[in-house]
Amino acid sequence: MFVRIWYCTGCCILLSNCSGIQTALDPAGVSATAIHRIWLLLFWVSAAVWILVILALAWAMLRRRGRHDFSTVPEPQPHAPAERRIGVFVGTAVAATVVTLIALTVVSYSAGRGLFAESGDGAVGIEIVGHQWWWEVRYVAAEPSNSFVSANEIHIPVGETVRIILRADDVIHSFWVPNLHGKRDLIPGQVNVLYLSADRPGTFRGQCAEFCGAQHAHMALFVVAEPKESFAEWENKQRQSARTPQNEEQQRGQQVFLRGPCVMCHTIQGTIAGATTGPDLTHIASRLSIGAGRLPNTRGHLGGWILDPQTPKPGNLMPPNLLPPEDFQALLAYLDNLE
Repeated sequence: MFVRIWYCTGCCILLSNCSGIQTALDPAGVSATAIHRIWLLLFWVSAAVWILVILALAWAMLRRRGRHDFSTVPEPQPHAPAERRIGVFVGTAVAATVVTLIALTVVSYSAGRGLFAESGDGAVGIEIVGHQWWWEVRYVAAEPSNSFVSANEIHIPVGETVRIILRADDVIHSFWVPNLHGKRDLIPGQVNVLYLSADRPGTFRGQCAEFCGAQHAHMALFVVAEPKESFAEWENKQRQSARTPQNEEQQRGQQVFLRGPCVMCHTIQGTIAGATTGPDLTHIASRLSIGAGRLPNTRGHLGGWILDPQTPKPGNLMPPNLLPPEDFQALLAYLDNLE
């Protein structure tokens, strides 16, 4: 486990990375590589300017040291050639600064246009809807029956361009996966498009990069880039309805889900549960996290989330669910079966 620091809309967040890498300094896609090159250019230009300024300051201090005698008032001196040379030097430095700033502006503008230019339809089409505080992920297929819905996790094939349609359900959000691309806002009433690609397999952490409420810092997602064969296999599984209960305990857990408050907010394909207030749970057992990256997806964390979701993520729309012990364990067994 290691720790990285990144900046998000003016706030610095300390992140323990155990499930995915999140850093703009380790690009894994064409767009992220372009951003990384700009960052390196700005870094080295800034470093060179800083070094030159420090050297000039040190030279000036050493040059003037010991030359002044404050016991007497010096006589006014006419302009010397040295002063003219200093004026020329300052003018040259100002001109070089202007040229450098213009060059950096042109490079940044050109790269920005390239990053958000249309790149065709994309091999995979994904629609992402930002909610407070989770991500709804819809895989859109030409044949509606092949479309499916997930949450807080995106799978993409390595080497393929993915067309991502961005929408917001409530307030402004911002989609940002630093390893793969720059930020793109999700604005209510407006549709934005982002073209994403990964050039190597990996799990990359993303984050909402626009303050969207009390749990903004806990609105994360994961992008899993995998070989085309693995992606096709995963995609085929996601299109299937939920697994049927395998034993009596799981059957009881399914009834607890369908007869309790869970059915009012969630969908499980293949059952009567079809609500859309909360995330689709058809394949919840196959996901990496709970609560949009808030907790690892383990049985213990899932149980704690069901009983008291307000402690790990205050303000979210899911209420506490106090169940009898037998029903609670049966519900967990049923959800564990939904791979």
